[in-house]
Amino acid sequence: MTFIESIKTVYAKYGTFSGRATRSEYRWFVLYTYIVLLAFFALGIIAQSESLGLGGIGIFIAISFIPCLALRVRRLHDIGKSGWWIFLGLVPYIGEFVLFIFSVMGSDGENEYGPDPFDED
Repeated sequence: MTFIESIKTVYAKYGTFSGRATRSEYRWFVLYTYIVLLAFFALGIIAQSESLGLGGIGIFIAISFIPCLALRVRRLHDIGKSGWWIFLGLVPYIGEFVLFIFSVMGSDGENEYGPDPFDED
C-alpha cells in the first residue's frame, strides 16, 4: 500500500472498527499524521501566531481522532487481538510501548477478524 492509498483508505473507513489493517497502512498513516502535525507547528512558528498553529493542530486532531482509533483497532485485529486491547494505552508508559510492539508485529494469517490481507512487507 502506498502513502496516498493509505490515507484514502483510513479516511474512507472513517468509523469502521471491524476488519483488518496492514502494517504498511498503519505506518503510512502514522507518518502522514506526524507530517501534518509538524507542518501546523512550523506554520505557527513561521507566522508567529500561536493560535494559527494550535488551531490547525486542534482541527486536524478533531477530524482524525476517530479514523486513528479505528485504524489502531483494525491493526490489533490483524494480529489476532481484540480491539479492547486499545485500552492498554491508558496504562502509563508500558501500555503505549506494548501497543507499539503490537503495531509492528506481522499478520497472523486468517483469523476471526477476516482473511489475511495482502501485506507486502
